[in-house]
This record gives sequence, C-alpha cells and structure tokens, in this order.
Amino acid sequence: MEFGYPWWLRIEHFANIIFMVFLIRSGLEILATHPKLYWSDDSRPGSEWGRFTKKVMPKDKLYDTLDEEESYSSLVSMPGHKMLGMGRHWHFITVLGWIMTGIIYVALLFITGQYHRYVPYSWEVFPRAWQDIVTYLSFDLPPTLPGQPFNAIQQLSYGAVIFILAPFQILTGAAQSPAIEARFPWFVRLWGGRQWARSLHFFGLLAFVGFIVIHLLMVTVHGFGPETAKIVFGREEHPVWAMLITFAALIGVVILNVIATKYTLSHPRNIQRWFGAVIMKVRRLGLHPLTSRQNYSKSELTPEHRVNGKPPDVDSYKIMAAHDFVDYTIEVGGLVERPMTFTLEDLRTFPTKQTQRVLHNCVQGWTSIGEWSGIPLRQIVELVKPLPEARHLVFWTMQDTERDEPSAEGVGQFYETIDLDLAYHPQTLLAYEMNGEPLPIKHGAPLRLRLETQVGFKMAKWIERIEFVSDYSQIGEGMGGWREDNVFYDQDVGI
Repeated sequence: MEFGYPWWLRIEHFANIIFMVFLIRSGLEILATHPKLYWSDDSRPGSEWGRFTKKVMPKDKLYDTLDEEESYSSLVSMPGHKMLGMGRHWHFITVLGWIMTGIIYVALLFITGQYHRYVPYSWEVFPRAWQDIVTYLSFDLPPTLPGQPFNAIQQLSYGAVIFILAPFQILTGAAQSPAIEARFPWFVRLWGGRQWARSLHFFGLLAFVGFIVIHLLMVTVHGFGPETAKIVFGREEHPVWAMLITFAALIGVVILNVIATKYTLSHPRNIQRWFGAVIMKVRRLGLHPLTSRQNYSKSELTPEHRVNGKPPDVDSYKIMAAHDFVDYTIEVGGLVERPMTFTLEDLRTFPTKQTQRVLHNCVQGWTSIGEWSGIPLRQIVELVKPLPEARHLVFWTMQDTERDEPSAEGVGQFYETIDLDLAYHPQTLLAYEMNGEPLPIKHGAPLRLRLETQVGFKMAKWIERIEFVSDYSQIGEGMGGWREDNVFYDQDVGI
C-alpha cells in the first residue's frame, strides 16, 4: 500500500475541520442555555456535577430555568449572546453535513482499502503504543509500524476517533432526542438515562477537542512542513507551499466563522428559514412518525419538577385560580364542523381519563419524570370534526410574554402550533393533573398540553383556546409559535 493520501481524503479532512469548528461552537451555545450537567434525570438544583456559570439562583422566590441561562461570547459559542434557537439551527445543520461527510469517508476507506491504516491486526499494537508514548515523553520520535505510515499510538488514536468516538457522539446525541427517547425508552436506559447521555456527549466533545490539540502538537513535532505537505499534496513534497496553503486555509476557516457569526446575529430570521427548510425535512422523515411508548414507574418520578415560564399575572386568571378554576372554559374552534366549549369539570368527567408517566425534555437540556393525567387530545379532535383543509392546531394561552421573556422583541399572547398528525399521537394529552394532584399553577393550571415526542416549550401551558387552521403563516411572524417567532426556535422539535 502506498503511504500517500488520496485526493478525496484530503478534501474530506478540510471539510471535517469546518464542520467540527461549527459543531463545537454551536454545542457550547446550547450548553450555555442550561450550563449545568447531571447524572440524574431529575436535574435537581444543586445536584449538578458540572457547572459552567457563576449564577446563584434564589431559594426564597420562584424562578424559572430561563433565569439560569448564560450569555457566552461569540468568540467561544455560535453565535453567542443567549441565542439558543440559532445555536440549535447551526448545530443540526452541521451535524447533517458532518454525518454525510463521515459516511462518505468511511465508505471510501473500505472501498479503497485505506481502512487497513486504522485497524490493528495484532494485539502487539497495544504494548507498542505504550512504548510510543514513552518515546514521545523522552522527546524522541517512535518508528512507524511495518508497512504502515503511522506508529502504533497514531493508528490506535485515529482508528478510535473514526470508528468509536464519532459514532459515540452520534448515538449520545440521538439519545437526547425526545422523539427517540419516547419511542425507544430502552435506548435512553442503555446510556444510563437522558442526563447520562448529555454528560457523556459533553465528554465526547472534550475528547474531540483533546484529540485536535494533540493532533496539531504531533504534526508540529513530526515536522510541520512535511506533515502538512501530506495532507495538502498527498506526499512529502513542497513543504513550504504546503505550510502557506495550510495557514491560508486556517485563516479562511476563521474568516468563515466570523462572517457566519455576524450574519447570524444580524439576520437570524434568514438562518432560521434557510436551515429550517433542510432540518425540518429530515426530522419529518426520521422523527415525526415516532410515537411515545413511555411508561416509567412511580418510583422514578421526579420529586420536584423544574419550572419554565411564569404564570399569568392578570386579575382574571388570579380570580379563577382563587376559585379552583370552576369558571374556566376552553374554546375549541376554527376549521371544524362542531365548535365546542368545555369547562374543567367537563374535561374531568370525560369517560376516558388517561395517565402516563413520561420523561419531560426541556429545550435547554434539563429533564424530569412526571405523571400526567387528562384527556387524549385525539378525543377532542374527533368530537369537533376538523374540516378537510385543517392542518394545524394553534394553542392560545393566558401567558404574558412581556413578563415571561422581556428581553425578546415580540410581546403579547403566547401561542404554539402543532400539526394534526401529532394531535393523534397516543400520548398527546390535555393534562389537568400532575403526579395525582390537580395541575399546579406554576406548571400550567388549569390545563396544559403534553406532547411527549417534542421538547417542553411546545407543550403550551395555561391554555385558553384551541384553534384549527390550514396554515400558521399569518399568525405572529408566521414561524409556528411565539418562541419560533421571537427567539428563533425550531417549529418541529423532536430533537
């Protein structure tokens, strides 16, 4: 086998650098939204093993998880400045590019036989790898393996990154998808739980960063000119030109990141539309059809469910709450044959009461396990009989967005939309009880949506009205929800 590097490998190497930089930076933006890591799915405040924030939350008053967000600099995260929606769009679009690059790369490795460079064929490679480490620590260069361009520790390191670390990151990322978790609860348990998967994903990030740093160090130790010549020209030739091209490429990556960051911060709606057009198609194909099959035990219930969103502060709501919501009504209308209005007592006396113990996933990263009881949404849908042109349900709430997220541009009535398919999912619920008790005010009383294949912000709380529509483009900014309109979140959030 020749020791040179084929043209396709060199192109893939450069593409991988671009994707990895954006993945790491956007991953840090996502982490900034809840900069704490846990081993337990309870995500109990104070139980985190890792903290990346100096904020200390008050113990004597109600706060929600939005108050825990950090604003990381754009020098570190993508795009920085508490823009989780943009961070998610960049992370998922680059994940798709990175996975496609990886699939092509691995396929070509096996088609061309290049995989032999990264796969050890004898146990002797392990003691030799240890000797290589000792040799490096002695400030010397170890010999390459017979018939190979790498020494033993290089072969093991590159092979581990390609065949172990990269799949590990993909799988632990998938284990954080509420759609996958809901359909395949065993897959989450395989990793020790949702928060274990999140923590392991973080360790995978550190492993990649560590590999990159050591890799660059080894390139320098072995000779920066000859080593860069291999990846630029395929062989050890024209080292000076190789170094110049390498530096130019690295400067290009930096410029690309600067331009992408500045454009994202100044034109977030464009990024949301462009990236969303691709990401939504992939999610609808792979995640949207998945239905929840969760059934956690009572012993696994979270003692104290975290709060996200502040309750309505208007007098009408406070009066209803003071009277246990006996005067509460919910209207269901729009593009339906039979518009209907239900009281809370009507919903409680429905012939079918459904109870489910499920894992709640917040878009910020924390989780908890709760028991929810209420009416399967599909029963309401069947009662009102949607017209053929009805495609979406809009959940209008009593939530005051100006109070809840004063830093966002849009204010007004909080709303969320889902498509009609999700309304028919078996565990899509209009919940009026939590953990065997009436739904608490801080968690959405008197009525909230449970949508187990989506992240938490889609599960509208303090619901006032449900409207069937053919299209949501004329509501708000037309992106499918208040958070989608104002903080640029995804409309379909199965991951």
